[in-house]
Amino acid sequence: MSIGVSDVRSNLQDQLANVARVLGRSEDRKNVFRAIHAGKKRIKTITDLERLTGLRRIRVLQEAKVLANNHVVKGTRVGNELAYEKDAFCTANKDKILRLADDPRALSEFATKVTPKMTGSTEISIRLPREAVNVEQLSIDEIDSFVKVRNEPFAEKEFPVEEKAFKEGLQKVLGEQGIFQDWGGELDDLFSSRLVVKGQRRNAAFGLKGRGTRGILTPGKMGKNGDQIQRLFRAPADVYVLQFWGQIDQSVIEQMRAFAISKSASEGRMVHYAVIDGQDTNGLLRAYSEYFNEAQTPSAERVPTLASRGAGHSSGPDEQTAGADDQSR
Repeated sequence: MSIGVSDVRSNLQDQLANVARVLGRSEDRKNVFRAIHAGKKRIKTITDLERLTGLRRIRVLQEAKVLANNHVVKGTRVGNELAYEKDAFCTANKDKILRLADDPRALSEFATKVTPKMTGSTEISIRLPREAVNVEQLSIDEIDSFVKVRNEPFAEKEFPVEEKAFKEGLQKVLGEQGIFQDWGGELDDLFSSRLVVKGQRRNAAFGLKGRGTRGILTPGKMGKNGDQIQRLFRAPADVYVLQFWGQIDQSVIEQMRAFAISKSASEGRMVHYAVIDGQDTNGLLRAYSEYFNEAQTPSAERVPTLASRGAGHSSGPDEQTAGADDQSR
C-alpha cells in the first residue's frame, strides 16, 4: 500500500524537507513536479506533462517515476495512458518546497524532527521510553525476497560486479521494474515497494556501496560527507538495507540502529534495518546467479551459473579499480 507524502503522522518540517530532497537539483524533475501540481486538474497524463513541461516523453516518464517511487505523487492511469495524481500537501506547499530545493544550503540548515539543528558544541543525550521505540535488525535470511540464500553454502569471495549491473540484478530479484538514476542528491540507490519480509510487502530503501570503496566499511566512507546513512533514512521506507562487498564495521551497524530508533520514535511505527556484507552479497550472487551473470565484468570472473557450480571456479581479485560513481556519494 502506498503511503503519501501527506501522512498525518509526519511532522510538517520533515515533509517539506523530504520532498525538497527528492527534487534535488534536477531542473527536469522540478518542472515535472510543477506541472503535476499546477492548475485545478487533479490528474495529468504523460501527454499533458509533455505539453506543460516541453520535455521529451522519456524524460517525463523518468522524472515522474522518481517522484512516484518516493511517494511525492501517485501513479495512475487515464484510459490506456499512464498518468500522475497531485498530492494535496505538495500543492499547498509547492512554493516552499521549490525554494528549499533551489537552495541546498537552506535545506541543509532546515530544522526537522529527525534532523534538528542546534548551535554550539553541547552534546545532548535523549532517553526514550522503551515503548516509544520499535526497531528490528534483519539478517538476509529473514528477508523472504532473498529466500534462496538460506540454502546457499559459504563460498569463496566473488569478483564485485559494477554497481549499475548489481542494482539491475537486484531489481530482477525483487521484480522491481522502476527506473532509478544516480544523481548527487539521491536519498537511496534503489527504492522498492516489493521487498517481502515475514510474508508482507514492505517499502524498502537500499544503499549500495560499490567496488570503489576499499577495506572495511566505516561511517567515514559513507559518502563525501559521511552522511549516506542519514540520507538513506530520510526515504519513506519501512526497511532500510545497506549492502557492501566486504566487511562492515560495527560502528556502521550502530549508526544504522541509531537512525532506526530516531525514525521509529519520531513517526511512531515499526522500522526494520539490515546490512548485507561481502559474505551475504556472495551468497546472493550465487543463489540468484541467473539475474547477475549479465554483469559487465570479464567473462572469466563472472558469477558461476547454477549448472557450473563446483567446476573449479576461482575467486576474482580482492581489490579492483575504484569506481568514481561510488566515491561521489
